[in-house]
Amino acid sequence: MQLVQANNLPSLMHRHIDVLVADHHPIFAEGIRSLLSKSNGGNFQYNIQGVAINGLQVAEYLDSSFPDLFLLDPDLPDSGGLKIIASVKQSGTKTRILILNGSGDPLHIQAAFRAGADGYMLKSGTQDELLQAVGELAEGRTFVGRGLMPYANQPETDGLAPETRFAQKHQLTKREMEILKLIGEALTNKEIADRIYISDQTASVHRKNIMRKLGVNSTGALIKLAFENHLV
Repeated sequence: MQLVQANNLPSLMHRHIDVLVADHHPIFAEGIRSLLSKSNGGNFQYNIQGVAINGLQVAEYLDSSFPDLFLLDPDLPDSGGLKIIASVKQSGTKTRILILNGSGDPLHIQAAFRAGADGYMLKSGTQDELLQAVGELAEGRTFVGRGLMPYANQPETDGLAPETRFAQKHQLTKREMEILKLIGEALTNKEIADRIYISDQTASVHRKNIMRKLGVNSTGALIKLAFENHLV
């Protein structure tokens, strides 16, 4: 019988964690893959199930299987991050979701946790912080990145509906909010004009003003924002 020394036992007890990494910057995503693949992970061994750079690729991976741990950039092309979180959580899977974002906006943080995220950290964080985050989630705990805890725990005590808060934050008028919702339904300027009894030209002007206020330059980006903020 071959005896195993006690100090070698932990290496035999690593739990395999399947990981899906989704980020619209391929170099960043590959960097995470490399870091986790080389990490001993303490009690965990991370198996990178796949790397996705857009929402369509995420959907393909999730159609076949759900990972144990999902590292998600909420700004993926082709899909809203909040929709992806909600979809994963509604599936009944035990997948744990860590949001990796460049934004520390309190509203973004709160929206992510409301949608079902299990952790949130900034992309400007360190490798050690990322390893700590994935370890915490793998253990079934939540994780909030350095300096973000006050925002994650900040109650929404202003009594405003999320839609009203969004409008006030971006200084959108009632009419602009109405049109943004219709844009979220992928309506053209003519269809919007017919729906709310304005001219095509007026609808076009409103669309341009909304883009300017939200800091985007495409209809696709407007639709994405409308979905992410539950306006449609």
